[in-house]
Formats: sequence, structure tokens, C-alpha cells
Amino acid sequence: MSKENEIQLSNHELVSKQQTSWQNRDEWFFNREYTDTYEKYYEGPYKRAEVWQKKILENLIKKDIRVKTLLEFGCGTTWFTRWWHEIGIEASGGDISPFMLSQALFRFNGDLVMADSHYMPFKDNTYDALAFITTFEYYKDPVKVLREAARVARYGIIMGMMNRNTPKLLRRRTQQAFGRNNFYVTATFYTPNKLKAVIDEALQGRDYTIRWKTTGLPKWFPVQEWNMPLGDFFGMYIQFNDVEE
Repeated sequence: MSKENEIQLSNHELVSKQQTSWQNRDEWFFNREYTDTYEKYYEGPYKRAEVWQKKILENLIKKDIRVKTLLEFGCGTTWFTRWWHEIGIEASGGDISPFMLSQALFRFNGDLVMADSHYMPFKDNTYDALAFITTFEYYKDPVKVLREAARVARYGIIMGMMNRNTPKLLRRRTQQAFGRNNFYVTATFYTPNKLKAVIDEALQGRDYTIRWKTTGLPKWFPVQEWNMPLGDFFGMYIQFNDVEE
């Protein structure tokens, strides 16, 4: 791609700047009120949570030493996409929102693509791994998306998820009911077991191993990451074991 990170358009779905909906529903990431200030969320009150999220994601993916390249789909402004480079993984980004990608162009020096996650415009095994960080919650057909991810990624899929098993779920839905939090209106919250069930359906016939950890626990709690299904956030890595080298 050019130095200006030319955005490629998927042949399956073109997105205009006037688009406000996707999958037959309105989505917050087509609203500049939210996309233009997205990174302030991580730079402000969410900073402590983000530090622990990155810790568990790094620990999960680094156990698969085969992973050198990665595509993050739903990359947004590339907040996490830039971080993959910091831990030694060459990352590219993909997103369906032109507003998110317009922010990414000024922040990221790598490759970007504008496309629908259900129809990834890449050949089989293009990347070593594929990442979904707090974006998988917004897919209406998660099985189809996982199958696309498994086609494009050679060795595995790393996922960072908002956990359903958290006391903050009630707060999320209460804010949503009163119109104070539009980020979660169309989100489906998963537990580790619920996500495993989706993975099993999507990857029937594949040989894979799943590793996961949860974080987002109260400051006063004696641990900040564990293998119990309780916490605001969990990371999960699907490692493919049936790959011919």
C-alpha cells in the first residue's frame, strides 16, 4: 500500500460516508460523535483496565511462538493494532467504519483495509493469527465470522471480550435503558463457555486448543487475572493444531 495507507474496499460491501447502519441496525461506530473521541476512553478512566487486558492478551498469544503476523478485524482507530507491534507482532487492521479508519490513518503506519468481517478480502492463511478485540460482540452471525477468521489465519485467533459474568452488566444495561451508553445497544455479551460453544459450532472438524483468562476485577481483589469465568473482560486464544508446516 502507499505511504498514505490507501484503504481498499471490499468487493462484497462498500461503505459510504453517509452510512449509519450495518447488519440492518444502527451502530455507534458510524457516528462521529463517538468515533472522533474514541481513544479518549482508553486514555482516561479505562486506562487501568486496558493495562490488564493487554497483559492477558500478550500472555495468551505469546505461548504460540509461530505467530509473527496478525490481522486485527474491527481495529477501529488502531489502539490495539499499534500495540501488537510493541510486543513484536507485525499487525495490520481491518474495519467497516470509514470514520474509525479515518482516525486510524493519522495514527497507524501499517496496512489498513475497509471491509466486512463476514467477507474478509484475503486469501487463505494470509496471516499467522487474527484478532477481535471488543468487536466480536457486535456480529449478528458470529459463526460465519469465525469461519472467515479461521480461513484467513493460519495458526490461531485471539479474542478480547466484554464478559457477561460481571456485576457491571447491570450497570451497562441500565445506562443503555436510559440512553446514557450507546456503545452497548447492539452488543451481545458472552461468557467464556458461551463463546466456546460458538467456536465449537464454527470450527467443527478442526483440531484446536483453547486458552483463556479473565481480568477486570476490583482493585481490592487479591488477584487481577485468573482462570475463573468472573470479571469484566476475558481474553481467549484459539490455537490451531492441524496446520501443516
